[in-house]
Amino acid sequence: MFRLQHLNRAVAACAVLLILPLAALADAPPCSQPVDVCEGQVKGAFPLIRDGAAVRILMDEADWPGALRAGRTVQEDFARLARSETVQDEAAGVIIAGTIGRSGRIDALIAAGKLDVSAIDGVWEGFVQAVIEAPEAGIDRALVIAGADQRGTIFGLYELSERAGVSPWFWWADVPVPHRPDLSVLPGQRADWPRVKYRGIFINDEKPALYGWVNHWYGGFTSPFYEKVFELILRMRGNYLWPAMWGEAIFDDDPLTGPLAIEMGFVLGTSHHEPLGRAHVEWARYGEGEWDYTVNAEVLREFWRGGMERQKHNETLVTLGMRGDGDEAMTEGTAIALLEQIVSDQRQIIEEVTGRPASEQPSIWALYKEVQDYYDQGMQVPEDITLLFADDNWGNIRRLPQPGSERAGGYGVYYHFDYVGGPRNYKWLNTSQISRVWEQMNLAWEYGARQIWIVNVGDIKPMEFPISFFLQQAWDPERMPQAAMEAYAADWAARTFPPEHAAEIGDILTRYANYASRRKPELVDWTTFSPVNFGELEWVTVEWLELAERADAVRAALTPEYDDAYVQLVWWPVHGMANLYQLYHATALNHLYAEQGRAVEAHGMAIRAEEFFARDHALTRMFHEDIAAGKWVHMMSQTRIGYTYWQQPEEQAMPSVQRPAVPRGSALGVAVEGSRRGWRTGEAGASLPRTDVFTDPEVSIELFPAGDRPVTARLSAREDWIVIPEARVTLDASRRVTLLIDWTRVPPGRHTGRVTVRSGLTGRIDIAVPVFKPDGWQTVTGYPLGAGYAAIEASRASRVVNGQGLDWQVIPDLGRAGDSITLLPVTAPPAEPGRHDSPRLEFDLTLFEPGDLTVQVELAPTLDFKGQGGLRYAVSLDDGEPVIVNIHRNMTPQDWNENVWEAMVARNAHQHRTVLPVAAPGPRVLKLWAIDAPLLFQKVTVSQVPVPESYLGPPPAQAR
Repeated sequence: MFRLQHLNRAVAACAVLLILPLAALADAPPCSQPVDVCEGQVKGAFPLIRDGAAVRILMDEADWPGALRAGRTVQEDFARLARSETVQDEAAGVIIAGTIGRSGRIDALIAAGKLDVSAIDGVWEGFVQAVIEAPEAGIDRALVIAGADQRGTIFGLYELSERAGVSPWFWWADVPVPHRPDLSVLPGQRADWPRVKYRGIFINDEKPALYGWVNHWYGGFTSPFYEKVFELILRMRGNYLWPAMWGEAIFDDDPLTGPLAIEMGFVLGTSHHEPLGRAHVEWARYGEGEWDYTVNAEVLREFWRGGMERQKHNETLVTLGMRGDGDEAMTEGTAIALLEQIVSDQRQIIEEVTGRPASEQPSIWALYKEVQDYYDQGMQVPEDITLLFADDNWGNIRRLPQPGSERAGGYGVYYHFDYVGGPRNYKWLNTSQISRVWEQMNLAWEYGARQIWIVNVGDIKPMEFPISFFLQQAWDPERMPQAAMEAYAADWAARTFPPEHAAEIGDILTRYANYASRRKPELVDWTTFSPVNFGELEWVTVEWLELAERADAVRAALTPEYDDAYVQLVWWPVHGMANLYQLYHATALNHLYAEQGRAVEAHGMAIRAEEFFARDHALTRMFHEDIAAGKWVHMMSQTRIGYTYWQQPEEQAMPSVQRPAVPRGSALGVAVEGSRRGWRTGEAGASLPRTDVFTDPEVSIELFPAGDRPVTARLSAREDWIVIPEARVTLDASRRVTLLIDWTRVPPGRHTGRVTVRSGLTGRIDIAVPVFKPDGWQTVTGYPLGAGYAAIEASRASRVVNGQGLDWQVIPDLGRAGDSITLLPVTAPPAEPGRHDSPRLEFDLTLFEPGDLTVQVELAPTLDFKGQGGLRYAVSLDDGEPVIVNIHRNMTPQDWNENVWEAMVARNAHQHRTVLPVAAPGPRVLKLWAIDAPLLFQKVTVSQVPVPESYLGPPPAQAR
């Protein structure tokens, strides 16, 4: 036996955190369930830390090396919590930790009937935590942690440490360890184990950020770096890694890394296109001839044999199959027979190297890109191989097994938070809503993909939050129902920062992901959002600025020891994105003002754009030099400004701006919503968009000096129902002037008022003000199309009708501007539209014109993961026949259009239009019929006139 009492690392500086119970998702409050960790010394509880002295951890030296290492690490965690290396006397109590069948102490407790491990008997990575009286002679009490296997023990130890207050991100994000001099553990016993067998991350696309950081501190992707990675994943109860592979080869770069994984009890694999443990770059280093099995099979077999020999002692999932060099398609056309032969030969190599049947070596075949097409066309895959389905690199799972289908090797999913490829790389910051991750991975679970969940995380940082969520959900998807997902951001914040700030930080994280997911920042430029319609450019920028102000307020309220962690995890991503939007906001206005003849202001916006571009550089410098005294140098070096096609620019590029000549003298200009044009005195045609009695009574125009001198404008209205609060304005810069519509004075019907703006003796500009006030408008209910169109959030339907065993469920914060609504259960068979009991959403509309009604339905992106030829919904008006819409037209393997898919993922939405005839105006009921679960409906836009162009569409209407 040996005692874990020699601490090798300094005690960290820290502050107080709120600790939640196991999984942090239970409804029960902290310190109420068996083996909960409690602040202070609770009567009858086991003292984990008493008066600044931590309990001692006892383990058998015959236990697995990874378990022993975890025990030493957790003992150090307790010292950090206690702020002392002092340990309690053994007689009062100890932690006894070990692996069943490897620890004599654990086995003795089981044999004596003191420890019940029946719940984890033979369970992969299961563990039991139990408070036991008199476990051994001379010891009054013990907190016993018993693992069903090596990682069960490791997870039992790290899980206790996290509940005591040590964040898995304490090193990787500088999260303070709280000072907790008194902790106790409630009596009783709990057991836990993972439901997804292999749970991990893929470090990928690591240049320039992680590559620069690793080379700065470690001289390359060496074993000391991977030691930090393995521990991070194990602390989050993951077990699996695909290592960095952009010019890196984990086994070849440092021969100590493979043995280190064995020592730490870690499962080490290679990515989806790196067969038999051979990194992609190793072919460039050692390969001979072409990477082509049809002409170089013998050389390739020997190359793979070397990889299998090297990793035969590691616990691994062996990647099978073959793609073309550089992760491209292997050949033109279908290569089913060739791939089947390759896998057969690879399995023979496995048997020859290991001396065991290939079926005894866990292996995966990634159905990535074209390989899935081969599978769909009948490619035969041995039953013991895990089929690893993939998303489309943009978070949309391409295919899942049929519910209930089984195979010995099971099924898994390869998912993405980061990607290099078309339509655009996205590598800079997190853009994944956890609501979306939850929805897709819940599909995977419900459809039976339960063997492997692995996610491409790029550089690890700054994906800390979604990585935490992904691995938490993977541990037990059934303990992550929708309610737990909705609470997760605040729960994670409470485990990371002081609890009094958890709700606000959680909401900032949620709002951040909502805004960032609308369009990847690499795809955003100054043309993305409309500067003239719906105030879109302004309000999306203001949302970021308001969020940045909230992030500032929390930062100011936190104690200094939290600053490094908070800036990395919350403040910097918010400010980085807010600054990017300010850059494009200023650039867009620069171009607009130049076009409208607002030369002075165009110059001003050019200067502001350059300032925001410079601030991006300053923010990067801050991350590299100021946070944690320069610990994270290079980590924000990923370019994000200046893309011209899918690949990243080598350097940031300032967006182009205009500096038009400034006319001399005094001149008046007018700009109106909906037009990029500017009007001068004497020019006709200026008109505001139509407004109606159902919307805001305020409209506005912009007045500006068109020369280099101030100008005075005088405003008057022809109609008495147009109220002008400011009738005389002197302008040395643009001024937005509000016009009020007094609807009590507007007669029923359609009318066009006129506002005249005068300058000097004769200069004038007339502006049309079209309005609409229908007869009986006070009795109109639902959604009137007063302006000729209306946008409606799908979750705000007038009526939600369940039926045919299907129920509607709103998923908050999933979408570009609000919530989503979907049908449950997700595995339900198709519903039949048009019946009285068919599930549907009904929208009460009031139309004021006859003619066609265009219905645009916006849904969250999804693919035909069922392989049935597309997922469908239907629309109808009143009692009309439902018109069925296949949202995957041009997006199935038989009918694939890359441009259609690229448009969907770029805008992060499906948008489908259906035209329905309207014989006469009046009240109508639009019915949106769900056919295939689980489509995620977000917005319905109905129109009888062209809808002004914008990225996000009209703002949602409010029902009357």
